[in-house]
Amino acid sequence: MRRIEKNSLGAALMMALLCSCSGRTTSEPFVQSVSLTRPIALNRETSHLYSGIVKAAHEVSLGFKTAGQIARIHVSEGDYVQQGQLLAELDDADYQLAVDALQIQYDQLKDEVERTKQLFNQKSVSANDFEKASAGLRQLGVQLQANRNKLDYTKLYAPTNGYIQTVNFSPAEMVDAGTALFTLLDVSRLEVEVSIPANEYLRRDQFTGFTCRAAGLKNGVQLRLGSITPKADGNQLYHLTLAFAGQPDRRLTAGMNVEVGITVADTTRTGGFGVPPGAVFLDGEVPCVWVFGADSTIERRPVALREMDNEGRVVVIDGLTGGERIVRAGVSALEEGEKVRVVETPSQTNAGGLL
Repeated sequence: MRRIEKNSLGAALMMALLCSCSGRTTSEPFVQSVSLTRPIALNRETSHLYSGIVKAAHEVSLGFKTAGQIARIHVSEGDYVQQGQLLAELDDADYQLAVDALQIQYDQLKDEVERTKQLFNQKSVSANDFEKASAGLRQLGVQLQANRNKLDYTKLYAPTNGYIQTVNFSPAEMVDAGTALFTLLDVSRLEVEVSIPANEYLRRDQFTGFTCRAAGLKNGVQLRLGSITPKADGNQLYHLTLAFAGQPDRRLTAGMNVEVGITVADTTRTGGFGVPPGAVFLDGEVPCVWVFGADSTIERRPVALREMDNEGRVVVIDGLTGGERIVRAGVSALEEGEKVRVVETPSQTNAGGLL
């Protein structure tokens, strides 16, 4: 008898518990979960980064202006030289002899011309003879100066500041006039070379600024456009040459890799804000977004749109202030004034929310 009473009591308790649970479940309203985003203020310019390299503005091939045998080389590869510094010399013995021989002839003829002039003043020599003697002296003077120049050409001087990149000959070797003895990197003016894809080249008329950054340099350096090669290479890249707008940092050297920023005027942007395409819906024919309120309810906000920008965002030019949080997806299932629950978007650096 007692066992029956206990079973009946247990069954009654179970029924009461089930009824209470079912009543509580049906009384709670369903709350939709949404993810939010903020409108992104759009500028009228975009910036893209490319890899570039610092190069010397000129690589100068240096050689003697006359032929001869190399007597001395005063520099080595990698040496820094200054403008006017002596780099190498030829054996000048034969050139010196040629100058000495002509100097003797010139001095002798000069004395003869002086005597002829005195005779001409005394009417003892015709004007024609005096003019011939004077012309012969001038001609010999030109030959003497040409040989003096050749003697000077046996010494090779640095035309500008820079670094000796290569030395192509050794002492005692014979070189012809114009043969490149040295390759000099002219570091008096550095420049930056960068390659850009075809889509960027097509917007070259919209370039508004250039900067470069290098490892170890905190601040970017302003550049200006030097030239653009109008022909693509085998990789469909176009080469830009950029000059430094001011004096470059001394730590920048030829061959250094840099990051080049190219600022482009974006004609698709007229200010306003960028929002994901999924955040916009139509209320009839009026584009709207759902704005999340402080009480966790949503409000329909009409907006004025412009075409998408280059990054695939819808451009909102009216209706938003930039401080709102708006629903980014699933907007068609929501209703005005509905209370929603925010699902935070996980950080890209904390995948899975493990941290």
